[in-house]
Amino acid sequence: MTITITPAANERMRQFLANTPAAAGVRFGVKRTGCSGFAYVVDLADAVTADDQMVEVDGVRLIVDPKSLPLVDGTVIDFQRQGLNASFVFHNPNATGECGCGESFTVA
Repeated sequence: MTITITPAANERMRQFLANTPAAAGVRFGVKRTGCSGFAYVVDLADAVTADDQMVEVDGVRLIVDPKSLPLVDGTVIDFQRQGLNASFVFHNPNATGECGCGESFTVA
């Protein structure tokens, strides 16, 4: 599993983890939704299951469920601020299309 976290995303994830020391790490994956089929999920993980894949990226433990892994492998996670808005941004080589708002993506 290869997932890259930019320095900005790393800093943001570390802030979340510092505020919740009991978290097992950051869960990264996808869920079926949106107009293109899949949406990214980034959340604090309460627990790790036996099927989860874990990787530590620059001091941040990422936890990915087995169904999401082939869809997010190779993704670069960034965190960007634009005006008053701030969000994680994903550069996924597996995505073959995105919806107009950027909230969901398609995999062929």
